[in-house]
Amino acid sequence: MNFEVNVDTSSVYPVITLKDTTTKCEAEVYAFGGLLNAFKIPVQGKSVNVIDAFSSPEDAAKNITNGCKSARLSPFVCRMNKGKYSFENIDYQVEKFFIGIHAIHGVTFDAVYEVKDVFADEHQASVTLHHHYPGTDKGYPFPYDVTLKWKLEKGNKVTVRSAVHHSNKQSIPYAEGWHPYFNLGTDVNECTLQFDSDTQMEFDDTLLPTGNRLKDERFTQGALLNDTFLDNCFELNKTAHPKCVLSNDLLELTLQPESSYPYLQIYTPDHRKSIAIENLSSIPDSFNNGIGIKYLEPHHVYNFTTSYILKAK
Repeated sequence: MNFEVNVDTSSVYPVITLKDTTTKCEAEVYAFGGLLNAFKIPVQGKSVNVIDAFSSPEDAAKNITNGCKSARLSPFVCRMNKGKYSFENIDYQVEKFFIGIHAIHGVTFDAVYEVKDVFADEHQASVTLHHHYPGTDKGYPFPYDVTLKWKLEKGNKVTVRSAVHHSNKQSIPYAEGWHPYFNLGTDVNECTLQFDSDTQMEFDDTLLPTGNRLKDERFTQGALLNDTFLDNCFELNKTAHPKCVLSNDLLELTLQPESSYPYLQIYTPDHRKSIAIENLSSIPDSFNNGIGIKYLEPHHVYNFTTSYILKAK
């Protein structure tokens, strides 16, 4: 077969590798966090991983809150104002995780997933993972289930779909996203960034949205990052297939979110070794500002899908 799947259970948490045996493209998924820890293709005879990765699942479990690399953000994304919100006339206070005064990156970034299925044939390799969130954080006491499907296809394309559903008596507030950091083998300064948005969400000095939108066309045609600092949220243009492209002299990485992820958060760490490009279903603090938030009805499945495509130049 052109594709294969390997499940390594030698660690505390399983590691699943999806591989295209023809092109030698690989995607490595951790049961810890359900996260993508590697996306590799051969470049000039050497396998290059474009994910700013953990060294092991144990490393991920120990250090996930140090930048939340590759984390799945759920049931809220980015920052929530002091971890507080009101829903159905009840006030809630999130218990984890805080940076400064604001809760950040949801409450399930360290969830452990069960491997439910693996599959490979001539066209693809995939793994299906499941997690039940029992509502243990007092700030989000609403149990829900998520099924993740990571799929590697021809053309060095990795797609992840989150399927979320719940059995609460009432609808529940919800947002989600992914928090990968990418490294194309050079400093971020040497990379060009292009994405289909001319609208930035204005932030206050604590990185919470004000509700205002700002015109920002810096990256519509592509721009060399140089020393540009970004920690901003952008609203993708309402085109048929909006995308984001990160490239340098060696590689080109394309993110292709479906309409379920209409926002893009971009962050450049001070070390400039990698860049976080985050597909989001809402803007930050959406439980308070309402922009992009979804209210999930009981017994209905909601899908959130994005893809990554990698090619050598």
